[in-house]
Amino acid sequence: MANITFKGNPVTILGKELKVGDVAPDFSVLANDLSPFTVENIKGNVTIISVVPSLDTGVCDAQTRRFNEEAASLDGVSVLTISVDLPFAQKRWCGAAGIDKVQTLSDHRDLSFGKAYGLVIEELRLLARAVFVINQQGEVAYVEYVSEATNHPDYEAALAAAKQLA
Repeated sequence: MANITFKGNPVTILGKELKVGDVAPDFSVLANDLSPFTVENIKGNVTIISVVPSLDTGVCDAQTRRFNEEAASLDGVSVLTISVDLPFAQKRWCGAAGIDKVQTLSDHRDLSFGKAYGLVIEELRLLARAVFVINQQGEVAYVEYVSEATNHPDYEAALAAAKQLA
């Protein structure tokens, strides 16, 4: 498992760490309208999955805004942001922030995504920060588990991986 810290303190991460080449595991999260969203929804598409602890924090806000800005120039690439924020809070935040190119999804119900992708911070019931790029065949083409949950991911590397596949 990845060694991840939160504000400098080691945390326990639940789930299996993914590697490039792995098949993207199934998961069930909620869209902002409470409809289910699973890995089936991204099959056949290049997808960036940006994972954040909570949209209501500075780094998570900046990460989601950055991917929203970049999404405008990513032809053939979908961008998702997954957190444990409630779908209602995600919808409110997106409206206030003008987020219109990234789809936010909530893993609050049973941490299905977090467990499947090795991201559940046991002590906080939050997801660790990470970025995945899933190719058209449903395989993990890029993965970054951010070692300090309050740091930014490597945006350029994730974007380059997605552009290469599109």
